[in-house]
Amino acid sequence: MTDADIAVEKNHAGLSDEVVVRRVIEGERALFEVLMRRYNRRLFRAVRSIVANDLEAEDIVQDAYVRAYQHLTQFEGRAQFSTWLTKIAIYEAYARVRRVDYQKVDSISVLEGHGMDVKANERDPEQQIYNTELNVVLEKAFDALPDDYRSVFMLREVEGLSTAETAECLELSEENVKTRLHRARALLQRELYSLVGANANMAFQFLGPRCDRIVARVLEQILH
Repeated sequence: MTDADIAVEKNHAGLSDEVVVRRVIEGERALFEVLMRRYNRRLFRAVRSIVANDLEAEDIVQDAYVRAYQHLTQFEGRAQFSTWLTKIAIYEAYARVRRVDYQKVDSISVLEGHGMDVKANERDPEQQIYNTELNVVLEKAFDALPDDYRSVFMLREVEGLSTAETAECLELSEENVKTRLHRARALLQRELYSLVGANANMAFQFLGPRCDRIVARVLEQILH
């Protein structure tokens, strides 16, 4: 997390997502930053699994936040807010890939019907370089995966969502998630995955400047 993320979360640690959403709807629009700080990395990683370009992924996440803000009153609490938000980002990414006129979709529910900076542990310079090289190799191998497997692998193994959460976000059965994850692991090769091991969550880092940039751009749109 960035220093800004830590500061925002420290000041609002006792507020659940649902409370923040309610307060934003009631007029405290600036509190939307709390939600962005909490889920920036997850949304970036989810979108990055669909589009193979960091800058485009950043742009899509920004658009997804604006759309989520515009439709906050449609969040009914039937799923976790984080899941609802992740699905919006995924819809936005697929719409961009398919060149769908997503802006004509006025209701998130209608659409549903159709369809960060990680603080490094202290290591010597050689170890840091080694880990960076491993991450580059992993990211390249990930980008070579078939489309159907990338999102499942990203949400389950990199972002750490449960099978049930991943299934809900991607609108798949849990069995399908398990099957795709198994095949993705095989394609990435057991040796590579074992070598990276616990360092997998260091890949596709959501670096501080990107996080701050998205927050600033979204707030500029929703507060003016």
